[in-house]
Amino acid sequence: MRRKRAGRLRATLSAVPALPDPSPVPCSPLAASAAHQRRLREVWRSAGWPCRDGIEAELLAAGLLERVRHDSGHETLRVTDAGVAALAAALARNRARRGAHEALAERVAREMTRAGRIAWRGLSLRAHVVDAGDPSGAGRWVMAMPDVFSIRHTTVEDWLEPAAHEIKVSRADLLSDLRQPRKREAYRMLSSQCWYVLKQGIADADEVPMEFGVMFAAESGALEVARPAPRRAMRLPLATWMALARATAEPALDGEAQAWLGGEGEA
Repeated sequence: MRRKRAGRLRATLSAVPALPDPSPVPCSPLAASAAHQRRLREVWRSAGWPCRDGIEAELLAAGLLERVRHDSGHETLRVTDAGVAALAAALARNRARRGAHEALAERVAREMTRAGRIAWRGLSLRAHVVDAGDPSGAGRWVMAMPDVFSIRHTTVEDWLEPAAHEIKVSRADLLSDLRQPRKREAYRMLSSQCWYVLKQGIADADEVPMEFGVMFAAESGALEVARPAPRRAMRLPLATWMALARATAEPALDGEAQAWLGGEGEA
């Protein structure tokens, strides 16, 4: 009896037509623009009230947005399936880029610690920056977040040699940084030497201003110095000391040190 029921069930399932494979939703090249991505996210998170500007018109023409007319007569916007695919693709790219960025920042911090320095990641520091075109010379305070900040492990304040390392794994991110002179000057005001650490292949050393050192991160994991950073004498201001005291430094590489002394790691 059970065999007959199983046979009838298999016959019924074989008669059901197979569903067609879902075809991938094409993603418009227009969605690569930061302004268009921002607008798509705004519409996705909101009620979709129209702005009637050029960005909205381009998104509508590309099929990433669509107009919805309600019974009351008003009109709103809705993200289409192609728009959702564009948002998901942008999110995946950002996650991959962020993962590569964090991996390189961790590598640089590890090298600073291995060199006998105390390193921090993710600091928010305040720097006093004087604009070149400001006739008063009063300047302004700017918040800066160097990817890696380190000082020498010493008890002599004049020997601290604070260093800032800015990590770039994409050319677009580097060019955006180079268009912000106030941000770059804030890095310099916080350190006696400032470096750009670039993923190999995204730029040449000559594209980075001469007041910064340049390192290239090779695929093999090595950090190659393309141009040394100019050094200047400086003392850390009290605000920076307070920020360092509140933050947690990168852990020391005690395991590697023991391996160098003939521990299990060396064997």
